[in-house]
Amino acid sequence: MDLATFTANNVWMMVCTALVFFMHSGFAFLEIGLTRQKNTINILFKNIFIITVGLLMYYVWGFNLMYPGAFNGFLGFGGFGLETDAAGVTAAYANGGYTYWTDFLFQGMFAATAGTIVSGAVAERIRIGPFMMFIFLYVGIVYPIVGSWQWGGGFLSTLGNEHGGFYDFAGSTLVHSVGGWGALVAIWLLGPRIGKFDENGKSNAIPGHNIPLATAGVLILWLGWFGFNGGSVLSADPALTSLVLTTTSLAAAAGGVGSFLVSTLAYKTYDLTMFLNGILGGLVGITAGADLMSPNEAVIIGIISGGIIVGGIALIDRLRMDDPVGAVTVHLMCGIWGTLAVGLFGAKAGIQQFLYQLGGISAAGLFCVASAFTIVFGLKKIVGIRVDRQEELEGLDLHEHGMDSYADFRMNQH
Repeated sequence: MDLATFTANNVWMMVCTALVFFMHSGFAFLEIGLTRQKNTINILFKNIFIITVGLLMYYVWGFNLMYPGAFNGFLGFGGFGLETDAAGVTAAYANGGYTYWTDFLFQGMFAATAGTIVSGAVAERIRIGPFMMFIFLYVGIVYPIVGSWQWGGGFLSTLGNEHGGFYDFAGSTLVHSVGGWGALVAIWLLGPRIGKFDENGKSNAIPGHNIPLATAGVLILWLGWFGFNGGSVLSADPALTSLVLTTTSLAAAAGGVGSFLVSTLAYKTYDLTMFLNGILGGLVGITAGADLMSPNEAVIIGIISGGIIVGGIALIDRLRMDDPVGAVTVHLMCGIWGTLAVGLFGAKAGIQQFLYQLGGISAAGLFCVASAFTIVFGLKKIVGIRVDRQEELEGLDLHEHGMDSYADFRMNQH
């Protein structure tokens, strides 16, 4: 491979790394926009903690836990820290797609996403200390182990290899459903916010305090997904990269429109938050097979993802579970759908592929649920995971951080 191609590949991967990093701004804006003013500092603190500590954990052990080299297919560890082998910065590494350093940084940006998904689901009532302990264990250990099963050469990557095996291009299962399973277990053990359900079990809407900010967050996430999926090509291959960006955008647009149409028919109102989550659902849905789908198939996957958003949010409410930002529906339900869609549409479609996809989802789900339950239940029994009633009513910003995100505004109200 000539130096110019190697350089172009690596530059593209660094641009994608920056875009995935920028997604954390989108997640933060979305979460604070869909929740109440009194918890803004708390949510921002959690998001900053996740990206900083998550990256450091990925440096110390996570990268080598996810990419351990030779191992038994279920668990391996390549050692602490990063290597300094000069071969890692030449075209001999990763078929000339990127350098060793770019590889680490790009994958490190993905790792923090799984924790951010949980952050939104447990917003407004979890204690900050136990949440940080959860992130340390779940993002630091559980996420890279599941990732190693496919992307690190583990058993999912060899499952039925002669027929193609389990496939997850950019992480509908390996990133999004890992976070989604953790979020589902956490909101179940944590319980709903005060006032979310009345004594008859009827769900009450708790409006977010800044929907314009939530909208900006979704648009930032859509932009960041160009790096999330586009970088997963693992080079600047012009044909494949342009296809992936096209299918990604079409699925996002179709997801938003699908959710808007279904929610309008169901609730007789133009709900912007459903529209926004529909866009995210379409993005999650296409992530497993963005490189395999035609534009028409991407639109179909996106539309179905949008319908899943509306039905999934209603289901979570019916189960009397409280997910302030719809994270379980967006990342878990649409992540499962997107992974299964690889067996229904695109270049790998077929009953055998569908079964491989189902097997991969099941393996990741069982491990994540067991791990998340062990961590969250253990924290609940040992240190407690929920703030007390007064702290929740007055806001976590005041009690957990002693700060106010809109101090001047609040002062002017008195």
